[in-house]
Amino acid sequence: MQSSSSDWVIGLDVGDRKTHVCRLNTRTGEILEDRVRTTPSGYDKFFKATESRPVALEVGAHSHWASQLLENLGHNVLLANPRKLQLISSSDSKNDRADAELLVRLAAADPKLLSPIKHRGRRAQADLAVLKARDALVRTRTNLVNQVRGVVKPFGIRLPSCATTSFVKKALPHVPRDLAPAIQPLLSTINALNQRIKSYDKRIARLAEIRYPETAVLRQVRGVGPITALAFVLVIDRPTRFENSRAVGAYLGLRPRQDESGDIRKQLRITKAGHPFLRSLLVHCAHYILGPFGDDCDLRAWGLKLAQRGGKNAKKRAIIAVARKLAVLLHRLWMTKAEYEPIRRPSCEAAA
Repeated sequence: MQSSSSDWVIGLDVGDRKTHVCRLNTRTGEILEDRVRTTPSGYDKFFKATESRPVALEVGAHSHWASQLLENLGHNVLLANPRKLQLISSSDSKNDRADAELLVRLAAADPKLLSPIKHRGRRAQADLAVLKARDALVRTRTNLVNQVRGVVKPFGIRLPSCATTSFVKKALPHVPRDLAPAIQPLLSTINALNQRIKSYDKRIARLAEIRYPETAVLRQVRGVGPITALAFVLVIDRPTRFENSRAVGAYLGLRPRQDESGDIRKQLRITKAGHPFLRSLLVHCAHYILGPFGDDCDLRAWGLKLAQRGGKNAKKRAIIAVARKLAVLLHRLWMTKAEYEPIRRPSCEAAA
């Protein structure tokens, strides 16, 4: 019996230079293998000559452009979530051929086994790159500030504590003359980074205001600035894809891992699934909300009460819990476009 094109499923193990292609005939069990260059031209040449069919590949560095190219050629792309595919990452016989075959067999058996996800659009990806570029400069500036502080300590000098934006001005009078050749170029670089970061801040604020006006609803929460609001909108992409707002916390990896057996319930760390950049921003916001400059609100009161329960890690758990609750709150505000009430009183008190 001859097989039709609809009987074939494709699995791709995408490497940095070569992609291993495994084609499986779901009716006969026949397997065909190929290797393709991991470039847009290589993919276009190979898959343009292939009839439309399901194509499974893992999310990775090349998956964004590869999935778009394959979809434009008419293929049904299944983007597998690598965190869910422990069969691949934990295999003791891991190689390109075996990974491609495992992907194609999972796709043929049930696509849901891949926990498929959807990439954001090209424009959103480019806008998110602006936020990540700024974050890279901030981390570089922090490393340089720490380097300067470390260089002067062996000389008996402790530089004053201050914000990174004013570090050069505060540190310069304390630098000894014999250390100037080592320190001065670093201070000049920190100054240049300050200017670049300011430029990014202006661009991000303008981007949020013009292209993503929905960020204004999220910024009603004190402690959530344009960077966090824009990152939330870009990463979540479509708020309607969540059945309820509570699922957002788990999606961003702010939910504790679960390991229950009978009456035993272990206290485990959070899953750290989802987008690490947005998760980090939400944790920073939680630090501000629970910190000395945070405004009085229900979220702060709830977090402080949680932190007072005692235990060595009570404060850390409270910060993560506030970050998770903040993610739920931001999604709810985005969906409803409601006015944020920092302190919600019972209806009977409001009526009185």
